[in-house]
Amino acid sequence: MNNPLKGSACHSTPWNKGKLVGRKAPLRVSEIWAIRVRLEIFGRVRDLALFNLAIDSKLRGCDLVRLRVNDLCHGGHVAARASVMQQKTKQPVQFEVTAGTRKSLEDWIAAAALRHGDFLFPSRISESPVSVVPAPSGLPDHHHS
Repeated sequence: MNNPLKGSACHSTPWNKGKLVGRKAPLRVSEIWAIRVRLEIFGRVRDLALFNLAIDSKLRGCDLVRLRVNDLCHGGHVAARASVMQQKTKQPVQFEVTAGTRKSLEDWIAAAALRHGDFLFPSRISESPVSVVPAPSGLPDHHHS
């Protein structure tokens, strides 16, 4: 009997064959500034605020999208320091918010008309917060419908 799942016709190369896998090298300062400049040139206020905050805080994506305006703002201004509880480790993380990041966050909050209890980076699709779904850990070799 001829099995369609066996043989070279259905065999495909792994998507990451020949690619560097695992932990990547951190961004260099010149790369960070190049990204910032491009985001500014193209007027990507939200993306610039998110990128700057990610660089300053070193928080995971799931922690960044859970932040609310009141986690960083006090009295109408973005605080110079913040403390956030990490979702994965349940440990508090303190970080400094640099002047450039404070400015980009204030610009974003004003542009998006965010209020005190709003999510800092609400979903662009719906009213719910952005969700970050972890990638499945053990994908099967073949996907058949």
